[in-house]
Amino acid sequence: MAEPDRETAPRTVLVANPAFDVYGSDLQMLESAAALCREGWRVVVSSPTPGPLAERLRAVGAETIVVDYPLVRRADASPGRLLRLGGAAAAALPRILRLIRRIDPDVVYVNTLTLPWWIAAGRLARRPTLCHIHESEREDRPALRRALTGPLHMASVGVMNSEVSLDAACEVFPRLRQRARVIHNGITPPPTEPRPRSHDGGPRRLVLVGRLSPRKAPHVALEAVALLGSAGRDVILDVCGTPVPSQQAYADSLVARASEADLDGSIVFSGYITPVWDALERADVVVATSRGETFGNAVVEAQLARRPVVATAVDGHRETVLDGETGVLVPTDDPVALAAAVASLLDDPALADRLADAGRRRALQRFSIQRYASEIVGLHAEMAAGRRRRGRAQVRQ
Repeated sequence: MAEPDRETAPRTVLVANPAFDVYGSDLQMLESAAALCREGWRVVVSSPTPGPLAERLRAVGAETIVVDYPLVRRADASPGRLLRLGGAAAAALPRILRLIRRIDPDVVYVNTLTLPWWIAAGRLARRPTLCHIHESEREDRPALRRALTGPLHMASVGVMNSEVSLDAACEVFPRLRQRARVIHNGITPPPTEPRPRSHDGGPRRLVLVGRLSPRKAPHVALEAVALLGSAGRDVILDVCGTPVPSQQAYADSLVARASEADLDGSIVFSGYITPVWDALERADVVVATSRGETFGNAVVEAQLARRPVVATAVDGHRETVLDGETGVLVPTDDPVALAAAVASLLDDPALADRLADAGRRRALQRFSIQRYASEIVGLHAEMAAGRRRRGRAQVRQ
C-alpha cells in the first residue's frame, strides 16, 4: 500500500547544506527551497550546525534539521587532515542514511561539492541525487579539482552555477558533461527602483560585500583606498561581511591595517548586512576583489542596485561583467589597478552611470529569480517523476 500513498503524497526533497549561513551558496539554496515550497513540495534542509539561515528557511515553508556530518575545506588537503576527515565521514554516513530513509525524499539535493558523503549516501539509498556546484574553478590545482569533482560520478545530475563551473569540472572529468546542467544563479532585485547616484560633496564611498577571507581579498581594497588617499582623494570604503571562525586572524589583520595612519578613518567595517540594498545604494562604486569566483552574487546584486562595478577578472566575474560595457575588470591582487579603475569612474560620472545602467539591464535579463526558480523546480520535478515511474514499475512486477 506504500506506493499508492506515494502517488498522492507531496513530493519531498531533502537538502544537505554545509551550514545554516547566509552567504552566496546558502542564499541560492534558500531561493531553491522557496521555489519548491511555492510549488507544493515538502522541503527538509539539514545542516551540521545551527545558524541564521534556518529561520529564513522556515519563513518560506521549509523544515530544518541539525545533523552532525563533516564538510570538506580547501585546508583539508594535507594527508593528516584527510585521514581525520575520512574517519569523520565514515562515522557520519550511517546517520545520513538513516535520515534519508526516515524522510523518504523523492530527490536528495546536495548543496556544494563539500559534502561528497551525502552524494554517496543518496546513491546507496537509491534516491535521485542532485549536487549543486558553486565552487569548481580553474584556479584550483588539477589534483584538488579531481578530488572535489570525482564524487559527482555518483550523482544523478550536477547543477553548475555557470559555464565556468561546468568547464572546470569537465576539464578533469570530461564524461561529467553528460550528466551536468548549467543553471545560472537567480538574484532577487531590490524591492523598489534604485535611486540614482548622488554626490553631496562629502567623501566618495566604495562598498565591498563578501566574507572577510584571503580568498575574497578585501585587503586589496584597503590598499587601493590607501593609494587613493595618498593621491588626495577623500574616499571611504564600507566593508560588509564577517569571517568564518577559522579566519578570524585574517579579519583582525584587516582591522589593524585600517587603524594605520594612511587609512585611519577611511575604512568602515559594517559586518554582515541583510538586505544589502541600502548599503549598495550609498555606494559611488562597488568593488569585488575576489581571487576566485564561479559566479559572484555580490557583483550581480551591485548591478541590480544600478551601481558601477569594478571586479577582478576571475572566471566567474567575466561571466557576469562585460569589461567596459557592464563594469570594469582588473587583475587580481593589484591595488594599483583597482585604484586606477575606481578613480576613472569617480572622475567620469557619465561613464559610471552608463556602466551601471547596462549592468542592471543585463542582470535583470540573464539572472532573474523567476528564470532560476522555473529551471530548478522543473529539474526536481523531472527527477521525482523518474523515481515514481520506477516505483510503479516495481509494484506491477
